Amino acid sequence: MNKEKKAFLIDMDGVLVHGNQIIPGAESFINLLKKEQRKFLILTNNPLYTTRDLAHRFNVIGLDISSDQIFTSAMATARFIHKQKPNGKAFVIGEAGLTEAIHSIGYIMTDNDPDYVVLGETFSYSIDQITIAIRLILNGAKFLATNPDPSGPSESGVVPACGAMAALIEKASGVAPFFVGKPNALMMRSALNYLGIHSENTIMLGDRMDTDIVSGINSGMETILVLSGVTKQTDLEKYPYAPTYVFDSVKEIIPSKLD
Repeated sequence: MNKEKKAFLIDMDGVLVHGNQIIPGAESFINLLKKEQRKFLILTNNPLYTTRDLAHRFNVIGLDISSDQIFTSAMATARFIHKQKPNGKAFVIGEAGLTEAIHSIGYIMTDNDPDYVVLGETFSYSIDQITIAIRLILNGAKFLATNPDPSGPSESGVVPACGAMAALIEKASGVAPFFVGKPNALMMRSALNYLGIHSENTIMLGDRMDTDIVSGINSGMETILVLSGVTKQTDLEKYPYAPTYVFDSVKEIIPSKLD
């Protein structure tokens, strides 16, 4: 009896791309997954963009990835609140990637007695919006955030991200957020369910030990660390857990050898 082919959950930044630059070998790796008819999903903690936007960005740089092969922390957040409280109300701070995901589950976005305050990322955080969020949380709205990343890259340099803004709101309100994105295993379980695959037959592929690898391990998956992103080989000894495999980049990965 033939063994089932391993599926892949694949981090985006540092694994397939650096900003708007494709990482050498990424195109051939994606093409190989398709040729072998393997299920895969691109995972990102970035809630800014819709899956259609991201697919377009991939296509422009030469990666043949469709919108239904992408799963964001915004999507995971929307699926979570839909399960917790269907057809509810939320005050949302974020861009189209988050607002579209929240709308798609039938939620109303309002600052009038919402069930949730949902914090994502924006290209320009508004203190007025942050102030409204703090007051709503103090009045009983539950506080969710898409991802714990404190900072992110931009063309001009580092910019504050969701985690930094969440810390500001927590400090002012005294209420800690529930983070849905990596390293929360909830994001991984949500992605597995979305793709219809099981953890024991899936490999998490990423470039960060503290998000990708730990969330993969916590979800019962094998893991691959690539050294094309933020983690160096010498960093591995700092952690009490280890990836199943380590490669310099996706260029070295032969999926059939991992089945």
